[in-house]
Amino acid sequence: MAPHRHPFRSRAAVATSLLAVTALTTGLLGLAPLATAPAQTQEASPKPPVSTVPVPRTDGAAERQTEVLRRVREAKGPASVVFVGDSITQGWEGAGKVAWDRAFAPLGAINIGVSGDRTEHVLWRLAEAPLTALDPKAIVVMIGTNNLGHGSSNAEETLLGVQAIVSTLHTQCPSARIVLCGIFPRGERFNGMRGDICQINQTLQRLAGDAVIVRDFGHRFLKDDGSISTDIMPDHLHLSQAGYAIWAEEMLPLLTRITNAGGAKEEHQRNADVPAKR
Repeated sequence: MAPHRHPFRSRAAVATSLLAVTALTTGLLGLAPLATAPAQTQEASPKPPVSTVPVPRTDGAAERQTEVLRRVREAKGPASVVFVGDSITQGWEGAGKVAWDRAFAPLGAINIGVSGDRTEHVLWRLAEAPLTALDPKAIVVMIGTNNLGHGSSNAEETLLGVQAIVSTLHTQCPSARIVLCGIFPRGERFNGMRGDICQINQTLQRLAGDAVIVRDFGHRFLKDDGSISTDIMPDHLHLSQAGYAIWAEEMLPLLTRITNAGGAKEEHQRNADVPAKR
């Protein structure tokens, strides 16, 4: 006689039996049922680049930072023109003082440049001391070289930082014309950082419109072979008295028109095109 064989049991039947045994054992031993694995959480959003996150200076420039905050907070009455930037802007009080006194002091301009500032530092200062109460007619901005030079941001991140500053200024001073200067070239001869600067400046041209005038005149600091003379930038970064004279030449006709009655409207009609001296 053929041996007795157990009937074939399907995988589903086996699984059902195992579940039943598990449930019975759990009940008899008083064990809690196994917790199901939590659903996989979504990946966290990427952090914004440091160039767009406001942060104060805590190094040797903290004293200067405090000083420019005081200038904004304690300003008596409106300021027709405000210069915002880093050491190159602060330098109007040094190598650029002659040009400043001749060109911009008569306009009632205020300088709030801080040496070593990156875009994130300017954003912090604007949050701490908004320019709204100054009610400026024009705001001159030149910022970004330290983001690249310090290695804290790449070209795209630096661009985002500059754009964030322009947006913040427009929110604080919606009636002001923002005169955005292209980042100046740096380094004695051709170098990779100059390429980054050129790409940033090209993209900043996209901001030009009713509220923003973009001026890129960095070529005026160069010699025919592309090098930068120490007569213009002694350390191939910061301007000499002659360098500030060039910057003043580029700004004065424009700022004079803007600060005059109706000048902002005229400037828009002229498409923000001031012939530069060569």
